[in-house]
Amino acid sequence: MADQRDFLPGVRLRLRQVHRAASDLKRGVPVIIGGRDPLAILAAETADLSGFQEFGAIGQTETMLLLAPGRAASVAPGPVDMRAAATALRVPPAHDSLAIYQALSDPTVEQPPISDDLAIVPPPATAPAALGLAKVAQLLPAVLARPVPAAYGALLSQHALIDVAPADILDYADHELAVLEQLATAAVPLADSPDTRVVAFRIHASATEHLAIVVGRPETAEAPLVRLHSACYTGDVLGSMRCDCGEQLRGAIRRMADDGAGVLLYLAQEGRGIGLVNKLRAYDLQDRGLDTMDANRALGWGADERTFEAGAAMLRSLGIRRVRLMTNNPDKLAAMTAHGIEVAGREAHLFAANGINDEYLATKATRFGHMLDD
Repeated sequence: MADQRDFLPGVRLRLRQVHRAASDLKRGVPVIIGGRDPLAILAAETADLSGFQEFGAIGQTETMLLLAPGRAASVAPGPVDMRAAATALRVPPAHDSLAIYQALSDPTVEQPPISDDLAIVPPPATAPAALGLAKVAQLLPAVLARPVPAAYGALLSQHALIDVAPADILDYADHELAVLEQLATAAVPLADSPDTRVVAFRIHASATEHLAIVVGRPETAEAPLVRLHSACYTGDVLGSMRCDCGEQLRGAIRRMADDGAGVLLYLAQEGRGIGLVNKLRAYDLQDRGLDTMDANRALGWGADERTFEAGAAMLRSLGIRRVRLMTNNPDKLAAMTAHGIEVAGREAHLFAANGINDEYLATKATRFGHMLDD
């Protein structure tokens, strides 16, 4: 699929700008979101003192903190509109410090006793794009924001800042998968499946890399076993007992080998799409009493941020369009059908609770609708 690199060159350039801006946010550098109401933003999570001081010199207004409503509900002084894309808080001048902003952003750190002094203010029009950019960077969706003049060209040159259009951020998910390339294939014999090869894919826009673990010759089967498996470093590599991911990974490969063929799509969507660092934060919140769904929301993320369009594209690239899907998750069944893969049947993929992940599995069933009673 490498010949598609020139597909939609204008889209490619806009995606490039989004990724440059996300990289700057991740490094603690301010970014300007342009448009009708331009906004300078700084990620609360990655800012250091010098970056915070530089940010304070941008624009002529007070700083506000933009949070996802799921996080804002825990620190705001009044009711939060949970349907809104963002909540804006004003910190009183006496508490205007980087440490305060970072504590308000992260529920895993000790919270400052200033909630009653905060003010909820109208969020700027570009607030959804600001939090969206933080998510592209896999940071906590919490950013410091300052409106800037409409003619902000001087700020860009003075502070060497990148600007990005809000529409390009909001449209990012629709365009990211414009080019998915199959890059390399190698035989990788596994203990449970000697006849196995690994095929590497890369999404050109984001450089995200996914793997297909191919057992036997599934492209010749009428409907091979297929599993969509989101990466789980703690479960797959370390053998964590907090989840059932490692068992599902290895169990799927064994079952495919017994069946003669299959594909396990190993997707780079750690922590239901929030990234490894945020997943560890979610674990901390779970140890304090939240379940896996509410922990993600408390961090400002959705309960499940994953998409499975890349998985469907990988199957098509491998010449597979009809599958028996190994899953307990109805969302995966719907996603494959929506993206043009025929699901000939669902194969349950269950493993018993181990005394540590019992509540995790129960939450999957009761709150995510996973089919764990087969």
